[in-house]
Amino acid sequence: MNRLLILFLLPLTLCAKLSVAVSYPYIGALTKSIGGENINTVILAKGNWDPHFVVPRPSLISKVRNADALIMNGAQLEIGWLTALLRRAANPKTNVNSENFLNLSHHIKLINKPISVDRAGGDIHPDGNPHFHLDPKNVLILAKTIEEFLISIDNQNADAYKKNYEKFSASWKVKMQEWKEKMADKKGMRVIQFHNNLAYFNKAYGLENIGTIEPLPGIPPSSRHIIKTIKLIKDKKPYCILHDVYHSTKTAEFIRDKTGIKIVLMPHDINALDNIDDLTSLFDYLVGAMQ
Repeated sequence: MNRLLILFLLPLTLCAKLSVAVSYPYIGALTKSIGGENINTVILAKGNWDPHFVVPRPSLISKVRNADALIMNGAQLEIGWLTALLRRAANPKTNVNSENFLNLSHHIKLINKPISVDRAGGDIHPDGNPHFHLDPKNVLILAKTIEEFLISIDNQNADAYKKNYEKFSASWKVKMQEWKEKMADKKGMRVIQFHNNLAYFNKAYGLENIGTIEPLPGIPPSSRHIIKTIKLIKDKKPYCILHDVYHSTKTAEFIRDKTGIKIVLMPHDINALDNIDDLTSLFDYLVGAMQ
């Protein structure tokens, strides 16, 4: 009888998918692309949320507790919420020292690393700017990193992961060329941002960020800083204000009314806006918004 039970359960065990929890939707999209049918991807944060601040709800704790692996953005972007989730979930598989844990920032060359770390500088990221997925070249690096990670924890499906990566890489390179051509004449274009979350996108296409509405990261603008920004816009005549979707546009609208500069909403992740449902449509939107 026991032998029959084992024979019955064995196929279920062999067919069980790895459950991989990821911090953000863009990581989920890459994991699904590379993992395919062998992976069950669980996304913790929503794309229209501020990625710096996520409430560690009980439902998220349960997702982490039941995960076989975890992939995070890193560079301290999740520091305000993921640490608490990991502690409460108490899952050894998702421990930061586990072989089933992946910090993507360790595989990317970060920019905007501060010379010194001091609270007087606002909510700075000591390791550098954490929004590295907004450079399409970095997306390829991240996809390769995830492929190698999945192979390391699930070698029996290595061939499938390699094949899926090659398919993703080929299609992504075609889109990268398309975006490069569309942005070719934008090199040197001046822009203002609300928060410097587009640093990698700007660097990739040669846009020049000349200022931010936030005087310091995470610090609301004072009247003095707003007046200074209005003067900067009138003097330097940037193309637009690049604005994220999770901060209020009230201050940007005030500046627009005083200067005539246009505001361009720039989503940071999948589902940050209703018509962005994958990584390709995210970059299609970002590039299209600059035309």
